[in-house]
Amino acid sequence: MIRDEATQRQVDAANPGTSTWLSANAGSGKTRVLTDRVARLLLDKVSPQNILCLTYTKAAAAEMQNRLFQRLGEWAMMPEDDLRRALQTLGIDRSIDAAQLAQARTLFARAIETPGGLKIQTIHSFCAGVLRRFPLEAQVSPQFREMEDRAAEILRAEVVDEMVLGPKAEVVHQLLTLFTGDDLAKFTAEIAGKGDHFAQKPDIAALCDTLDIPQGLTVDKIYADLFDKDLIADFITACEKGSSTDVKNANSLRALLTETLSPHDALAIMENVFLTGEGAKEPFTAKIGTLPTKKTREANAELMEHIEPVMEQVQDMRPYRLGLIALDRTVALYDFARVFVPAYEARKLAMGMLDFDDLIRKAKALLTERDVAQWVLFRLDGGIDHILVDEAQDTSPTQWAVIEQLTQEFATGEGARMDRERTVFVVGDKKQSIYSFQGADPAAFDEMKAHFKSTHAAISKPFSETSLEYSFRSSQAILTVVDKTFTGDRADGMDDNLNHRAFKENMPGRVDLWPVIEKSDSAPDREWFKPVDEPSSTDHTVLMAQRVADKIRYMIAHETIPEEIKNTGEFIRRKITEGDFLILVQRRSELFAEIIRACKSAGLQIAGADRLRVGAELAVKDLAAVLRFLALPEDDLSLAAALRSPLFGWSEQELFTLAHHRPDKSYLWETLRNADHPKTLAILNDLRGKSDFLRPYDLIERILTRHDGRRKLLARLGPEAEDGIDALLSQALAYESTAVPNLTGFLSWMETDDLEVKRQMDSQGDQIRVMTVHGAKGLEAPIVILPDTAKRDVQVKQEILPADDHVIWKPPAKSSAPAVVALRDAVIAKQKRERLRLLYVAMTRAEKWLIVGAAGEVGEGDASWYNIVAEGMRACGDYDAKLGDLDLRRVSELSWDAPALRTIEHAEKADVSPPNLAMCQSRHQPRRFHPLNCPATRS
Repeated sequence: MIRDEATQRQVDAANPGTSTWLSANAGSGKTRVLTDRVARLLLDKVSPQNILCLTYTKAAAAEMQNRLFQRLGEWAMMPEDDLRRALQTLGIDRSIDAAQLAQARTLFARAIETPGGLKIQTIHSFCAGVLRRFPLEAQVSPQFREMEDRAAEILRAEVVDEMVLGPKAEVVHQLLTLFTGDDLAKFTAEIAGKGDHFAQKPDIAALCDTLDIPQGLTVDKIYADLFDKDLIADFITACEKGSSTDVKNANSLRALLTETLSPHDALAIMENVFLTGEGAKEPFTAKIGTLPTKKTREANAELMEHIEPVMEQVQDMRPYRLGLIALDRTVALYDFARVFVPAYEARKLAMGMLDFDDLIRKAKALLTERDVAQWVLFRLDGGIDHILVDEAQDTSPTQWAVIEQLTQEFATGEGARMDRERTVFVVGDKKQSIYSFQGADPAAFDEMKAHFKSTHAAISKPFSETSLEYSFRSSQAILTVVDKTFTGDRADGMDDNLNHRAFKENMPGRVDLWPVIEKSDSAPDREWFKPVDEPSSTDHTVLMAQRVADKIRYMIAHETIPEEIKNTGEFIRRKITEGDFLILVQRRSELFAEIIRACKSAGLQIAGADRLRVGAELAVKDLAAVLRFLALPEDDLSLAAALRSPLFGWSEQELFTLAHHRPDKSYLWETLRNADHPKTLAILNDLRGKSDFLRPYDLIERILTRHDGRRKLLARLGPEAEDGIDALLSQALAYESTAVPNLTGFLSWMETDDLEVKRQMDSQGDQIRVMTVHGAKGLEAPIVILPDTAKRDVQVKQEILPADDHVIWKPPAKSSAPAVVALRDAVIAKQKRERLRLLYVAMTRAEKWLIVGAAGEVGEGDASWYNIVAEGMRACGDYDAKLGDLDLRRVSELSWDAPALRTIEHAEKADVSPPNLAMCQSRHQPRRFHPLNCPATRS
């Protein structure tokens, strides 16, 4: 069967007879290849229970399973000729007889009915299954449960409270003395996540080497060597007779003589006086020749000969003093963590709970522990012949260690099933590695490829390295901009050969660059009653959100996009709808909320936020108000909020009448009981009668079902409210699984509004989707808008910095030694590379039309995504001649009503949409495809 190059690459990668490492571009059909390979394994009579598919998210696992079962189900009912063609398309090039067709029809039933089933799951789910299979060997409860984030946060807080009241209180006090953050819960979560580092006492020598501190050096020694009381006293006396600046320095130094200061504080004063400041041309250098002022120096020449060497010593010793600060903090961190981590682990063990990190860590230990690993691997080896890893770029080194152990017997040619062919299939894209905060490391991707290659070569087993360059998603216009954008240093950390080719080479495409909306520096006067943090109508984020909404509304009314006629390679035009748009932002900032607000105000159908903060949802607040009243009937505010909510539907006037005319010092509930509101009283009396006996989940469900609360909330707040309601019910179940269920305890559990739930945005119907780039991983849309490409500073938010085999507790930025600055800079450089990969993911979500805009400062060079994309578009060289050398930085000077700047000639209609720079490219397009056509490349 003759296939095109792109399809043949997929067929070769799906060959189940060879272990394969597949590097694939965005939109190149990675999941398709993986499901094809599983289908071909099943056709080769491999039992479904001997296949293990590992992926990164539950959504990806569900998508993979749905695709596979859909295909196998179609085979079961497909006519013979169609089935033969389907198998040939899959890659079965040999002659297919009736027996093979009959076998293909049975695969659906086999995949469902085989004991153990076809294992398509996340790495966390697989590890959980292994631990449940070997609980004694793993030293976990056979009935352990996965711990929710909220439960883990509460448990960590309880452990800290116990430590404060216990014999180890000193380590907590020492830590809190040095802790300068605003959220201890996040810090303890970070410590728990790096628990392996704190199993042993800190290696002081190694820490000193990392911080560039000589062995045995202390702050006391530095201060003793630098501080000469008589010399400082003489210098103070000389400065007191000088200028006002000299007097100010004298007053600062006098504290060294009159106050009892710690060596750190005393040295800090000397540095502040004797060294230049942070903003100087040469920061933190001795003020030789400038301190004191010239007249004072000339009058005390002999004194200056003694004081200037001290100033130079202060300069030389400053990095050591700052390094010792970091050392003291790190030692305090280790002292605390060596008590906290075991206590936290013991509490989890006692409760029979594991968090997601525990699943991976304990599975790794189980597979590597000398006493039990061989037994466990022998038992697992008897059930797994083929391992397939999807989204491998997001796999952390610890997860790779688990996979490596599982495949250990594969590469030795031995094992429990020596007569079976056994393969490894790994597919991923380093360019899309964007989950470092969850442990993903693109360097591990290359390391594991080298590992599998060498182990297979050692036993002379074939190991194929291949790639997929063709994109079945995006047009060549978009892919060309992507290739030109990520060149040179911007391709660092990505594939060596960044090359994208459009499978649909004649599909029209377009990339627009909107003018920058300059940052609004001064806020206009606002009414006194409006919130101080509410953005004004002239705020740049509001203007950008309004531009997005207006552009979408215009495009829906006047623009069209190409639609492929199935299996013909030809395209027709169709009208644009809301469902064609995917709006991606870098983070859920003010712009995120303003875009949703602007689209709703414009009457556009929009799916809402991709993540919900449960405690901030109006429906949840209404339900919580009822629960708080039931827990404490004297809570007038909660009762008032409940009455005004859709659950009871009181008007403002009704509530005012009830509250205003009640007797002095009486509660609102007492007044309500004597008022004429029978329906409200019937509901509240029923709930009050049940609140002491029902669990929180049952009580909430009674409000929603028996008293019609769900329908009332959805009627007022819209279908979006259902996600918040369901999340509240889920949290009620999670609470009941970890504590004695009672209403007061549950309300305390839900005090925080930090709890977030993710909404599935891949099936939102004909609605605009707004989400972060991280949330859009794996999604696509005909039109993608990137409005959040302005300058964004890279910040190191983590408190604990990695340093080889140990960690360093990061001091405040102004107190960081050069060695700590280097560690922080390494983290920043890593984050910048990931930020570029995030941009790659964002750009490659677009199928036909990519729009890039920015509001605020865009900075210089690579400070913003906007500049990076602009330079990539300039490098394409497809701008219309009328643009010439137009400075992209000055595009923002164009007015809203200015004609659009683009490379398109002979457009079918005028475009009065926002001004933009556009690059388009297509091949062999008939003229009817204007304005997505590019004359320069049209034949």
